[in-house]
Amino acid sequence: MVFITLSCSKNNDKQDRNPYLTDPVVSLNLNLNLPEYNRLKFPGESVITSQGIKGIVVICVSETQYFAYDLTDPNHVPSNCSRMEINGPVASCPCQNDENEYNLINFGRHTSDPDGKYPMQSYRAERNGNNIVISN
Repeated sequence: MVFITLSCSKNNDKQDRNPYLTDPVVSLNLNLNLPEYNRLKFPGESVITSQGIKGIVVICVSETQYFAYDLTDPNHVPSNCSRMEINGPVASCPCQNDENEYNLINFGRHTSDPDGKYPMQSYRAERNGNNIVISN
C-alpha cells in the first residue's frame, strides 16, 4: 500500500505578508461632491489622504474602477524618506540610492522588477454612488 502526501505551498512569497509594513486600520469615505475629491471623477486623476502608514493615494482608473495604495515604499522599512511621490500613474521613492518605482494602474507593481519586489500595499476601493469607500 502506498500513501502519497500532498501539500500546498505558495510559490510567490512576494504576494504574502510584507515584513516591512504593518496593517493599519483604514476606513475612509471620500465624497466626490467635495472639491478635494472631485478629481476622482476623471480617469488618471488621483488624490492623497493622510491615513495609512505614510498616506494613501487613490487613483481613478475608470468611472467604476479605483485603486488605493499606501504611500510608504514596500521594499524597505518605513523611514523619514520612504513616503513616495506621485507623478501621473507612477509612485517613486525619494530615498537616496533608491530607484524604486511602482505603477499605480498595474496593481502597484514595481516597474522594473515586478516579480522580485513587493508591490505597494493596497486597500479596497469601491465606488458607492458619489462616494469612494477605502478600507481593509
